[in-house]
Amino acid sequence: MATSGMRFFFALLTFVTVGMIIGALIQLAFIRRLEDSYVSQTMCLTLCYITRLNAPSSLLSGISYWDDKDAAILRLGYVKPEIVSWSPRIIVFHNFLSVEECDYLRAIAKPRLQVSTVVDTKTGKGVKSKVRTSSGMFLSAEERKYPIIQGIEKRISIYSLVPVENGERIQVLRYEKDQLYRPHHDYFSDTFNLKFGGQRVATMLMYLSDNVEGGETYFPKAGSGECSCGGKMVTGLCVKPLKGDAVLFWSMGLDGQSDPNSLHGGCEVVAGEKWSATKWMRQSATS
Repeated sequence: MATSGMRFFFALLTFVTVGMIIGALIQLAFIRRLEDSYVSQTMCLTLCYITRLNAPSSLLSGISYWDDKDAAILRLGYVKPEIVSWSPRIIVFHNFLSVEECDYLRAIAKPRLQVSTVVDTKTGKGVKSKVRTSSGMFLSAEERKYPIIQGIEKRISIYSLVPVENGERIQVLRYEKDQLYRPHHDYFSDTFNLKFGGQRVATMLMYLSDNVEGGETYFPKAGSGECSCGGKMVTGLCVKPLKGDAVLFWSMGLDGQSDPNSLHGGCEVVAGEKWSATKWMRQSATS
């Protein structure tokens, strides 16, 4: 009986040991697959980024990580993307801008704010309208060369996958109490504006201020739920303006046609001031 018991014990011990070894090998293989996947994705992102910045091809050899400069430009570890709608295509990037970048854009804009205009569909020129009651300004071509502005524009390019040269100059806007921008499309319905880079394909809207009541970005055709827009409940999707966050949405669908579902507006500001910066992106280079 003792010999039989010992045989059973050693057989059981052998079975458990073999099972543990097999389990460890399976776990190790799984970890290796995760590592390979991570390295592959990192190398792809790195190569895409370097290509977009027109870096020398010699840098493409053996690179599989972000350096400190790249990480600072892209705010890696800070920016958190959140897909909020597929039709229209809308992504919210939390912490897209730093507090310092927000304050910097506001400081540049404040002395040069003027009453905002809308595009006249017949002439393509800006005209005053009750549709848009904010004040704003465009950064100059010289200001686009400033290091902070260049960093923001490169970040927009990487996260939107649209070349820097396809972007219009950044516009900074201020909405005070009771001001708004009624629902509209960012793509053009006139032919005049299509001469300068073609149709607008996407928009990056960045929020520069906190403590705003109302002032949401409203998408009436995104979903069938309800949200608060300037203190009123409406049907659609509303994005609350939080300092540093950004909203990327596409005015053009995957079929290459203008997307009517990209209709959007700026809700009425109930209290405080809403500051934002807008970057429109075109089909081709704007200059």
